[in-house]
Amino acid sequence: MNKINELPVHSERELTITRLFKAPRALVFKAWTTPEHLAHWSGPQGFTTPQHSMDLRPGGAYRACLRAPDGSEHWVQGVYREIAAPERLVFTHAWEDANGHPGHQTLVTVTFADHGGQTMMTFHQAEFDSVASRDGHEGGWSSSFERLAAYLEDAA
Repeated sequence: MNKINELPVHSERELTITRLFKAPRALVFKAWTTPEHLAHWSGPQGFTTPQHSMDLRPGGAYRACLRAPDGSEHWVQGVYREIAAPERLVFTHAWEDANGHPGHQTLVTVTFADHGGQTMMTFHQAEFDSVASRDGHEGGWSSSFERLAAYLEDAA
């Protein structure tokens, strides 16, 4: 893999991934902010997103179901903190427990920079409650970003 495409950077409980997408910045931002686009790439390889609701405004909430290949469902929720189209998106991220209550919350910041008609995305998530959680998210997000790259190539 070309190193410019994905560079995980770690501190003890933070994750940063930088990825170059072969698509214009407005399209990459839209892929992050519309349920119709998110359904095509959200979640690791083999997962589907059968439900995704979002109120895309500062203070607005989102909630999504990621269905694993074995049929198990994993729900995530959060609140948008900042939306600056098409360059920045900030939101909280928390997995729900079996009763629908949010677990440990992290803050996700995604920036999108024009890179000669392509988009350099920098994804940052912190602060994880453990290194194992950080590492698990790295695998999940990296797989999701592979799906996003393929989706954007078809959509561009």
